[in-house]
Amino acid sequence: MAEEEQKRLAGEIARVLDECRLSHAVHPRKLKELSALRSSAASRPFFPAFSRALAPLFDFPRRTVSSERAVRFISAFAARRDEKDAAASDAFLEEFLRFLLVAAAAAHRAARFRACQIISEIIMRLPDDAEVSDELWDEVIESMKERVGDKVPAIRGFAIRALSRFANDGEDSDIVNLFLQTLPQEQNTEVRKTIVLSLPPSIMTSEAIIASTLDVSESVRKAAYLVLASKFPLQSLSIKQRNMILQRGLHDRSASVMKECFKMLKDEWLTKCCNGDPIVLLRFLDVETYESVGVAVIEALLKDGMVPLQEHHSIRQLLTSSNTSEEGCTSGIRLMEAEVALYWKTLCRHLNNEAQVKGTDAATATGTEAVIYASEASDSNDLLEEILPPTISNFVDLVKAHLSAGSNYHFTSRQLLLLGAMLDFSDITNQKVASEFVHELLLRPLEYDVDEDGNKIVIGDGINLGGDREWARAVVELAKKVHASVGEFEAIVTEVIKDLAQPCRERTADYMQWLHCLAVTGLLLENIASLRTLQGKNIEPSELLHSLLLPGAKQSHTDVQRVAIRCLCLFGLLERKPTGEIVSQLRLSFLNGATSVRVMASRSLIDLLTWHGPQEVDKAIGLDMKESNNEKEGFSCVNFSNLNDDLSIRLLDILYCGLNSENYGEVSDANDNESIHSFLGEGFAKILLLSENYPSISTCLHPLILSRLIKLYFCDETKELQRLKQCLSIFFEHYPALSHIHKRCVSTAFIPTVRSLWPGIYGNSGGSSITVSKMRKRALQAARFMLQMIQVPLFSKEDDSSEPGSGNHYSSILTSDVFDSGEEGVAIRIAVEVAGFPEKKTSAGKSYILALLRVVTSTQFRPSEQHAIKCMRRLLNNMVTSVTGDKELVKELNFMMARLRSLDERPDEELSEDQYSAIFAKLGLEGNVKIDTSPASAQRSVRTAPTRRRRVRQEESSDDDDDDDDDSNNAAVMAVPLTPSLISVRSQRASKTAAMSKMATKTEFQLSESDNEGDDDDDSDLS
Repeated sequence: MAEEEQKRLAGEIARVLDECRLSHAVHPRKLKELSALRSSAASRPFFPAFSRALAPLFDFPRRTVSSERAVRFISAFAARRDEKDAAASDAFLEEFLRFLLVAAAAAHRAARFRACQIISEIIMRLPDDAEVSDELWDEVIESMKERVGDKVPAIRGFAIRALSRFANDGEDSDIVNLFLQTLPQEQNTEVRKTIVLSLPPSIMTSEAIIASTLDVSESVRKAAYLVLASKFPLQSLSIKQRNMILQRGLHDRSASVMKECFKMLKDEWLTKCCNGDPIVLLRFLDVETYESVGVAVIEALLKDGMVPLQEHHSIRQLLTSSNTSEEGCTSGIRLMEAEVALYWKTLCRHLNNEAQVKGTDAATATGTEAVIYASEASDSNDLLEEILPPTISNFVDLVKAHLSAGSNYHFTSRQLLLLGAMLDFSDITNQKVASEFVHELLLRPLEYDVDEDGNKIVIGDGINLGGDREWARAVVELAKKVHASVGEFEAIVTEVIKDLAQPCRERTADYMQWLHCLAVTGLLLENIASLRTLQGKNIEPSELLHSLLLPGAKQSHTDVQRVAIRCLCLFGLLERKPTGEIVSQLRLSFLNGATSVRVMASRSLIDLLTWHGPQEVDKAIGLDMKESNNEKEGFSCVNFSNLNDDLSIRLLDILYCGLNSENYGEVSDANDNESIHSFLGEGFAKILLLSENYPSISTCLHPLILSRLIKLYFCDETKELQRLKQCLSIFFEHYPALSHIHKRCVSTAFIPTVRSLWPGIYGNSGGSSITVSKMRKRALQAARFMLQMIQVPLFSKEDDSSEPGSGNHYSSILTSDVFDSGEEGVAIRIAVEVAGFPEKKTSAGKSYILALLRVVTSTQFRPSEQHAIKCMRRLLNNMVTSVTGDKELVKELNFMMARLRSLDERPDEELSEDQYSAIFAKLGLEGNVKIDTSPASAQRSVRTAPTRRRRVRQEESSDDDDDDDDDSNNAAVMAVPLTPSLISVRSQRASKTAAMSKMATKTEFQLSESDNEGDDDDDSDLS
């Protein structure tokens, strides 16, 4: 009777569930119906009947609309507490949760999925006062923690969703720690999104959420901004975090992410935290440090119309009529805060650009449309005029007032200075006032502090006018606006230089005066197109060079030398051909100067070399051109300790030795990111990337340069050089993808680079075991990195003569000419290196060979490269015999040989000696290897020495076995096909060779697969 009653009840429950699958509208009524069934039934039979009715759902793995409705209904029923029978509801909930916990640990994927889904739905629906024992919650939490590591992404997502409520309650910090550990390792996009949405607000989680704004998935980045808007008030974030969030969000590549970030900015930060005042918002961002973010914020708000444009609210309010001095006032002008200045500058630029765009549209349109555009442009211009100072004199007075207020108002002064580009200087009187102001700005001395010893310490970078590159740009922008006529800008600046250079010529100037004069000179040289524009001006180019720049480079003060060298570089870049005096002085400063001077000289020399070319630079100093650079096969050695600008040494050799020197990684005192290695590495990377522009540089030098750049990239000493790291990472990403020539360079540099990085071989230094292990890992990492560079596909499909034609396929594919730029070339180079390596018995040599062989097993041969395949098959035998003690590596090499045999379209045909020579000549390996191509060449077994743990099984095979059968079994056979091996120059006796050949045709050796244990000395030597 009980069984029949249970079946009847299960049928009733199944009927209710089926009806709930059809529509959400019936759920409230069916909840009451199912609760009535639970109350009317005895306490024991209801849950077994309920679980029986749910069984089909746990066997159904897909997420359909009907199944999702059923899950929601079941979860709502379990979480609903019937006030009339609360005890039965609580008991059912606990029993159901325990049932789900068992299903969550099941081996069946669908059962785990449904269990975690229902548990998460129940937890999300339960009220805070739900009557559930603490022990049961602990079991649920532990089960869901375990499911976070499930192999199925959907299960992981529901487990995280179930735990999110406990994490938000703040009672269990282990859950938050689990989320933070899982987030950076999670591969699935939806799971990462769920984790981000589940993280509670705290200092610890804010870093992870902000880091998710850089996630590769658009949905995860969007979720991160949603969480930041809803859980993190503006005041809870640091200034750096606020700017980082806005910098990434407002410039995101996805429009939806930008929209979400702007929604957070507008609705939460501006409206709720700042009461809609954009200036208050800017105060939270520290615009003096993060100016670009502040500009982006105001521009975004202006485009959305969130900044009200009022006619009576303008800069003119700062120009008070009273001349009394009050706090915050100077000569009747109220001083402006940095945020206010940035706001007005951005607003005025927006109105000016809008007026120009509308004016252009009005000029191109016709009829009513043109009238509308013209009216809008006129409105923008009228509003701009209402905001800007009424006269040029007022503008000048406003800027001067902030300049005289001290360094605290330097940022505000620069913002106001940029407003000058929107003023009208066509009137002669206005131009005269503005011209005098520009003249005064150029003559304004650099600011400085005085130390305890009374020495002057310049404030700023000491290179640009005002000690700030942005300030110099603002002055130039205003000067070009005021002096817009042809040659007028050059005339006014050279006049200032002539006045400033007078004490320098008379040798009465201190180093501050020198820096000021050179800063204005650099400003001029940066903003002219040619030295011909200085002809007939107050100071001629030749006079500028000989009376100011060259004497400045020989000054005793290092800061003066540094700025003068920069000006010499700018001067040389403007010349049609470099002057010998400039090149000689830069070389001398590079060799003998202080650290900051050498850094600037290295930058200058590499710029001149890449601009004019090495041949023109060397010709400038009269270097003997009998031996052309394109005939060189290596760089000349330069001894910096005994070198005093020997003009017989080419500049390229000097710079390469500087790049290769260990002592030239010193960082400049002026900037922590500037070093000789940084600038030279960047310059040589440009040379390689644009190698077709430098035909005078021999292609034989390219692998040497590339090898040095790779060693710098993986060197521990250059970790702090972020500029170099960033430059090289971009270079290595693009260089091999441009052409086959670049890939060939990488292939050529492969073995020399790994040799130079591996400790203990070819005279390389070693160290402690920890140091050696670290060096080996670094070298292996570099080797794999170079192989990945070769595997990078080309950006554009080049014409490849090796592509099969429509005629005889086999004859056409044998004529490939690009195998040396692919993985085939690297593999053959490694094989030759392994065969000819002289230190195989040493620990360092063994580890080196093992590392190379592990790399070669990762190479893939193209079916079109038949000659390379045949050559590699002959070389592999010798490689296997070099590592007979490493069982796993031998297996990998055997698989490689089987793969090569399957790719060989005519495995029985052999290459001639001339063909082998052609392959090695193509790879530059002449004289390093010799292959015996006689028909009776010796066959060498590749089996490992027999031990107690390894057996060798010899199988008899018939002479007339079909080649097709052999090919089909290659994947399963663990033996190396019988191919001639690499042998030394000394040939074997003909009789012995013939005998071995006959034996080899009758037998084939095969490694036994029955052993699973390795030898004692199978351990890798890499560590």
